[in-house]
Amino acid sequence: MVCVKIVMNEARMIDSDSSQQHKVQADQTGPVALAIVTVSDTRAPETDVNAHFLKGQIAVMGHQVTDYRIVPDEPEAVTAVLHELTHTEARIILFNGGTGIAPRDTTFDALDSLLEKRLPGFGELFRMLSWNEIGAAAMLSRATAGVFRNRVIISTPGSPNAVRLAWEKLIAPEFAHLAWEVVR
Repeated sequence: MVCVKIVMNEARMIDSDSSQQHKVQADQTGPVALAIVTVSDTRAPETDVNAHFLKGQIAVMGHQVTDYRIVPDEPEAVTAVLHELTHTEARIILFNGGTGIAPRDTTFDALDSLLEKRLPGFGELFRMLSWNEIGAAAMLSRATAGVFRNRVIISTPGSPNAVRLAWEKLIAPEFAHLAWEVVR
């Protein structure tokens, strides 16, 4: 039994070393291009606090926002902008808004149907972290992430607290690594 435990701990250390090596390689590839899409029927560039926050955070990290859009919460608009942005240099496309369960919340449905690879851990971790802040209401979020046409797609709720939580705890720590993984 002790031998098994040692082997399992060694496997975790190897995996951790591998993950760290990937992050080092990813950091050496230079700035990552990102697109921000705010899904909202009411926000304008001047009032989009999420975009202002994200642009500042991305600049501090030395990466680039190469595209920014506000689209209405309509499935056709969400899928159209996703298709358009896959023809740009953006390697990560970050959507915010429209992930709840209200009839107007269609971002998850539009994106999920297109994802070629899903990253279920993103939504699971986001809801777990949200639980600490908002309790059981965290289950109402359909935050998701995945890959579409060699781009990382991340979709968060539109509340500023949710965007900040997702950015600080999940996206920023793995930002370059995510972008690197889809093109290596």
